Amino acid sequence: MVNVNRIIENFKSIVSLDSPSHDERLVCEYLKDYLKKLGIEAYEDNSGEKSGGTTGNLYAFIEGNKNLEPFVFSSHMDTVEPSKNKCAIIHENGKITSKGDTVLGSDDVAGIVSILEALTVIKENNLSHRPIELLFTVSEETHCGGSSFFDYSKLKSKQAFVFDMDGEVGGAASKAPTILSYEAKFIGQSAHAAFAAKEGIHAIKAAALAVSKIPCGAIAEEMTANIGVIEGGKATNIVPDLCTIKGEIRSFDDSKVLASFKGVEEICKSSAEELGARVEIKHEIAVKAFNVDENSEVAKVFKKCCAALGLSGELFETFGGSDNNVFAEHGVEGLVVATGMNNCHSVDEYTSVDQLETAARLALELMLS
Repeated sequence: MVNVNRIIENFKSIVSLDSPSHDERLVCEYLKDYLKKLGIEAYEDNSGEKSGGTTGNLYAFIEGNKNLEPFVFSSHMDTVEPSKNKCAIIHENGKITSKGDTVLGSDDVAGIVSILEALTVIKENNLSHRPIELLFTVSEETHCGGSSFFDYSKLKSKQAFVFDMDGEVGGAASKAPTILSYEAKFIGQSAHAAFAAKEGIHAIKAAALAVSKIPCGAIAEEMTANIGVIEGGKATNIVPDLCTIKGEIRSFDDSKVLASFKGVEEICKSSAEELGARVEIKHEIAVKAFNVDENSEVAKVFKKCCAALGLSGELFETFGGSDNNVFAEHGVEGLVVATGMNNCHSVDEYTSVDQLETAARLALELMLS
């Protein structure tokens, strides 16, 4: 029943809208207008004001069969950079890419159009369905900055399907990690590098010493760590008085994340002291881990709907975070559903017409279940 041409037109239209994190206004207005034409009134919250963005999360409730529990269907409106002037190129074999100088934006436009198409089919065919909640979030790519500010007292659902996972349609992530991010500022003493070098305290060297000691990569079983940013210095003839490093730690176990960060703190402090510098370090838990049992109601529904469409229904773990981490913190048990997007967060990102169609069919099956 899904309309492939409509899916593609929606995909191309939304991809063409600039929607970087903290400025998703164009996509939000597109969704409001589209939903309104379906007779669905969507409400924008004030999460943008709280997170420093221009746009809020978009929420709607759609009445359905009162004998069934509501499900929330969610995707995010923002994209990573480079994203300005995105364009979807449909190739003869059905593959969809960008022009090669931006991301495609299938993360997460693929999720958005799947949900929109399912709703459209329901409305135009007057199909009976369970109660449906929609939550299109902002700033997901910046550690779920939109969903973190949503008022969950408004949410009626206890199960969620977050259409925001890479890979072939038919799979879903049922387990995801806690992500801790940190920033360490190494503070030294500036001096002229030629005439008064002995008077300086080299902040970059202190930071570099710490970086050389902090474990990175797969540092333990089901645990990763990385230092992704280092910034410091003003000129080649000045002993740098400030250097900042930024990193993260991920694990399915909260206690292991915190223990690992304690080790990072100790390394930073000892490295600074060794070179006469000092360090200021702060951290935040960006998202907390979730783990959905394969025998849970949401998992059973997902597998049943996949089976009806001849899809695998595979549940797997991911080391990526999503809005589903935040939902879990608020008592909503959900899965992160694969939508056929690949090579996300790069200019090599791609999806396909077949996968978008299948994702829409799956969204519809879940809404009708």
